[in-house]
Amino acid sequence: MAKKELKVGTAAPEFSLKNQGEEKVQLEDFRGRWVVLYFYPKDNTPGCTIEALDFTKFTKDFEKLKAVVLGVSPDSCQSHSKFIKGKSLTVTLLSDPEHTMLETYGVWQLKQFMGKSYMGVARTTFLIDPDSRIAFIWNGVKADGHAEAVKAKLKEIQKETSPV
Repeated sequence: MAKKELKVGTAAPEFSLKNQGEEKVQLEDFRGRWVVLYFYPKDNTPGCTIEALDFTKFTKDFEKLKAVVLGVSPDSCQSHSKFIKGKSLTVTLLSDPEHTMLETYGVWQLKQFMGKSYMGVARTTFLIDPDSRIAFIWNGVKADGHAEAVKAKLKEIQKETSPV
């Protein structure tokens, strides 16, 4: 089944996943707010830890910008809980072990490492506006410095779209 390619300006696909506390989280919970939705491969790995710590570092800045940060990976709720506690993270992490949301957002992809092919998460971030439309997409994300780039883009877009 071919998935519709997600583009800037299109409606963000709805989702309903459990967070680190096994509570249901849905896109509709955040109507009227900006959502930074970042997809990452695995808890407690070097790049994913850098990315989560950077988003945590800017939590207050994102809150001032009326944005919530949600990380998504195939890891379990329990793994997310340990990751959050172990690294003192303030971001919400969503569990998608069945890859439903990962596939819907087009980030569950064929990858290669040391000559071997496998399916995995392509590090990608979507910025979703208060009307649940995709405002910006980062593909092939490098973890270091990414959270700051997202914050800068969010400020830029908000400045462009704010009434004069």
